[in-house]
Amino acid sequence: MSEGIDAHVHLWNRAVDPQDWIDPETMAPIARDFGAPDLSGMLDSTGLDGAVVVQSSNSLDESIRLAGLDSPAVAGLVAWVDLAAEVGPQLDRIRENAAVPVVGVRHLVHIDPDPEWMTREEIAAGFTVLEQEGLCFDLVVREWQLPQATRLAARHGGLRFVLDHLGGPPEPGQDRSTWASRLRELARQPNVVAKVSGLTSGLAPGSWRANDLAAPVTIALESFGPERLLYGSDWPLAELGGGAGSWKSALETLLEGLSPSERARVFGGNAADVYSLS
Repeated sequence: MSEGIDAHVHLWNRAVDPQDWIDPETMAPIARDFGAPDLSGMLDSTGLDGAVVVQSSNSLDESIRLAGLDSPAVAGLVAWVDLAAEVGPQLDRIRENAAVPVVGVRHLVHIDPDPEWMTREEIAAGFTVLEQEGLCFDLVVREWQLPQATRLAARHGGLRFVLDHLGGPPEPGQDRSTWASRLRELARQPNVVAKVSGLTSGLAPGSWRANDLAAPVTIALESFGPERLLYGSDWPLAELGGGAGSWKSALETLLEGLSPSERARVFGGNAADVYSLS
């Protein structure tokens, strides 16, 4: 698949999958439901062909519903399963009436009550099943959790890990040195790739320009290279920072030094390979 792929979007119907983390006052642009037609419109506006939908809550029911979305806009699903339980039967339930291929699994590690979740012994067997199934594991972590992620990736060398949102670099103007050193350490694990995503979701619309994000993007390029970076809009959260179009345009500006083939890798080719999209 050589089309443009957005490697990180969310869809939710709050009547069946409440998104309690959405504050209707401070997050007004996303305090509504987002479905496949909305996604198609966003992809049209950003010139991309399909997207990987990523779970928003640690809920098997949500993953089952997302897998049932029958839309050409949805190229694959990063689902949730309880890695401490039997993983195979959970995947079977998600896939039973699926219109979308399950391409990976994610757990909301960054808000898990156990700050050492990634080091737990009882989830190791679950990661082994993901490897056997040819699935990726998306890492959604805070900066302080990057060393844990590095140890996890080293322990499961046959499993592909996908770092979401570059591991949460500090906002423009803040010290990035600790984050940068931890990101570089993680990037030394050859089974880890990273999504250039989520960098504007915490910024106010109109408060930032492409150059404000040049440092983390440059560090990511130096750490992973263009062959291990995936563009993601983090839509609809991108609406909090001015929209998916503004973010994609900014990243295109920041990647102008790459060759056309390298840019094509970042904006779709890598996602197609990493997530085995066909």
